[in-house]
Amino acid sequence: MTKLHGVNARFLMLAILLISFNLRPAIAAIGPLTELILGNTKLGSTGIGLLTTLPVFLMGLAALTVRLVRKALGEKLGIGLGALVIAGACAGRMWFPTGLGLLLTAGGAGVGIAIVQALIPGFIKRNFTGNTGRAIGLYSTAIVAGAAVGSASAAMLADRFGWPSALAFWAIPALLAMGFWVVTSRGAAAEPRAEPGRGQGSTSQVAFWRSPRSWSLLIFFGIGTGAFVIVVAWLPPFYVELGQSPKVAGYLLGVLTVVEAFTALGVAVFIHHFPDRRGPLVMSLLLVLAGLACLLAYPIPLAIPAVILLGVGIGILFPLSIIVSIDHVSDPTLAGDLTAFTQGGGYMAGSIFPLVAGALRDSFSSLSPGWLLMAVGIVGAIALALRYSPKSYLEFRTGFILQPLQAAVPSTAL
Repeated sequence: MTKLHGVNARFLMLAILLISFNLRPAIAAIGPLTELILGNTKLGSTGIGLLTTLPVFLMGLAALTVRLVRKALGEKLGIGLGALVIAGACAGRMWFPTGLGLLLTAGGAGVGIAIVQALIPGFIKRNFTGNTGRAIGLYSTAIVAGAAVGSASAAMLADRFGWPSALAFWAIPALLAMGFWVVTSRGAAAEPRAEPGRGQGSTSQVAFWRSPRSWSLLIFFGIGTGAFVIVVAWLPPFYVELGQSPKVAGYLLGVLTVVEAFTALGVAVFIHHFPDRRGPLVMSLLLVLAGLACLLAYPIPLAIPAVILLGVGIGILFPLSIIVSIDHVSDPTLAGDLTAFTQGGGYMAGSIFPLVAGALRDSFSSLSPGWLLMAVGIVGAIALALRYSPKSYLEFRTGFILQPLQAAVPSTAL
C-alpha cells in the first residue's frame, strides 16, 4: 500500500472523507424541518434563513483567521478540534430547541466547520502533492454526500424521534470521525503549531487582499456558495408551499445533493484532463442557471429536471472553485492561506443569499424573487470564470506572490 510520510494514504484519505462528511448536515437538515421549526419556535422565514446564513457567515469569518488557527493549533489538532466543536453544537440542539438555542448552535457549528475547511486544503496539498485535484474532488464529494444524507433523513428522523433529536443526531458521526482522525493522522505531514517565542515560523505573510485576482476568486466562490446554501435552505420550503409534503420536499433536496456528490466524484476522476478549468466552470454555471429557470417557470412539472440540473451544476462548481484557487499557487502553506482568504470572504458573501431570500419570502410570500436574485449572481460568475486561464495563474504568481510583501505590486489578473 502507498505510504505518505509514514501514513497509509488510503486511511488518511478516509479520515479526511469522514471529517468532511460532517461539514454540512448541521445546515442541510434545517430545510426539510422548516415548518416544524416555525411551528415550535418564534422564528419567521427571515429567522430560518438566518439559521443557514449565520453558520456560513461564521465559516467565512473563522476561515479568515486560518493563519492564527494554524499557528495556535497546527493543522492536525485544528481539524480534530473543529470536528469536536461541530459535534458539540449538534448535541446542543437536543437540549436547547428554542429559536435562540438554534441560532447559538448554528453559530457553533459554523465555527467548527470553518476551522476544518480552512485547514484541510493546505493539509491535502501537503500530503497528496501529485493528486491534489483528485483529493480535493473526493473531499468535496464527501461534503455534498453529508448534505445529501442530512437532508434526506431529516424528516424521517423527526417523525421517529422528534425534530430536536433529528438535528442532534449528527453529533454521533462527528465524534466518530474525530476519533478516527486522531488515530490516522498522527504520522501525516502538517504545518505544526508555533512554539512560544518562535514567531510566525513558516506561516506565510502574503497580503492576498492586495491582489484583484484574489478578490475575483473570493467573489466567484461567494456566488457558488450562495447557490449551494440558498438551495439547501429554501428548496424544501419552496416545494412545501407548493403543496408537497415535507418528506417529498426533503427527498428532492436529497436527490439534488446525491447528484452533487456523484458529480463531484466525477470531477475528482476527470479534472486532470482539464488543465484549463474555464470550460467546466462555465458549463457548471450554465447548468445552475438552467435549474433556476426550471424553478421559476414550471417548478412542479420540472421538479426532477430542476434538481438534476442544479445538482450537476453545483457538484462541478463547488470543487472547481476550490481547485482553481489552489491552481494559482504551488506552495502548500500559501495554497492554504489563499483558499482561506477566498473561502473566508466567499462564505461571508454567499451567506447573504438565504437570508435575503427569507426576507423576500416574508415580503412577497414567494421564493421566486430569491431564485431570480441567484440567477443574476450566476451570470456575473460566468463573466469572472472566462478570465481564469492557466496563463493568468502564472501572472498571479510572478507578478504578486513572488514579490516581497512590502514591495508587492498587485497583479492585473482578474
